Amino acid sequence: MAEEVKVKLLEVEEVRQTIDDLKRRVGEMADYIKIDERRARLAELEDAQAQGDFWNDQNKAREVISATNAERAYVVPFDAILKTVDDAAVMLELAEMEEGDAQQNALKDTLQECAKADEYFGKLRLQSLLGGKFDQCNVFVRLHAGQGGTEACDWVSMLYRMYKRYAEDQGWKIEEYDSQPGEEAGYKDVYFRIEGSYAFGMLKAERGIHRLVRISPFDANKRRQTSFASMETVAEINDDIDVEIKDEDLRIDTYRAGGAGGQQVNKTDSAVRLTHLPTGIVVACQKERSQHMNKEKAMNMLRAQLYEYYEDQKKAEMDRFYGAKSENGWGSQIRSYVFCPYTMVKDLRTECETSDVMGVMDGHIQPFIEAWLQMKAK
Repeated sequence: MAEEVKVKLLEVEEVRQTIDDLKRRVGEMADYIKIDERRARLAELEDAQAQGDFWNDQNKAREVISATNAERAYVVPFDAILKTVDDAAVMLELAEMEEGDAQQNALKDTLQECAKADEYFGKLRLQSLLGGKFDQCNVFVRLHAGQGGTEACDWVSMLYRMYKRYAEDQGWKIEEYDSQPGEEAGYKDVYFRIEGSYAFGMLKAERGIHRLVRISPFDANKRRQTSFASMETVAEINDDIDVEIKDEDLRIDTYRAGGAGGQQVNKTDSAVRLTHLPTGIVVACQKERSQHMNKEKAMNMLRAQLYEYYEDQKKAEMDRFYGAKSENGWGSQIRSYVFCPYTMVKDLRTECETSDVMGVMDGHIQPFIEAWLQMKAK
């Protein structure tokens, strides 16, 4: 009987240690994200929104709303962690008052509450790594077939599916803007937009060259082939970011959009292609049946790409004086996907890897993204 009581006391102590560990992490997280400063800032912003003349200056109002959402994105989940840990502590106190099976069930419920708090911690920790200027923004993505011919075009379609699955898992909205089909399969190029909280912050980790190794389904001799596809990401910038686009620097071409035949075929030149002559940047949109809407969306994408282009120029100029930083930029292979002779996906920047190739192709790429964000934070 004494041994049975001892076991129960140990279980209670184990749960107590788990809760104490959570409380310690709450304190560390509070210091790390400066929660007191964020609470004070949030209170100021909410007070500003309550003023009667708040909407007199709409640009300033939008800035205040954006800043409010940014602070609330930390305060709300932190408070959820705090409440969950407090609830777990209360549940443990009640469990200690029970005996036998009733106590065991109460302890299990307490551990489940601890697991919920741990899950909240993971999400807030990830969010704390996303502190870039545009990390909260939506993102424009371009996938482009590299070396490998038809195999590379098919590889683009596989990556496109992978990112769509990932976006769906995140609860994000995906919208295709333009695509150029391959001669036999897949895509030579595909442009799309992903709308969701921290879409750019997450997917900027995927920018670079993706390498595929597999037995080619397009080779009658079933030889192993290596293919490459590039992935570009550009943040959809806010309206308050000023990017000058002169009319004389812009060439506008219209053409008939592709798509399904029959009654769905587009009989007008509604698709729009914009070429920025000074930089050579080309964007296109054919999703909408209205030429005006396609032009508006293409202009939005062009603004984002031009902002990125000018920022890259500034960075290159800084690197001339202070030395280029060692980072994996555009044009470098970031990840290998091996289907044969073994199965493995490995990120060459972080050494993160898995043998679950099919899972990755179904959109389970979060471990790779988190590993890259943690590496950049360090």
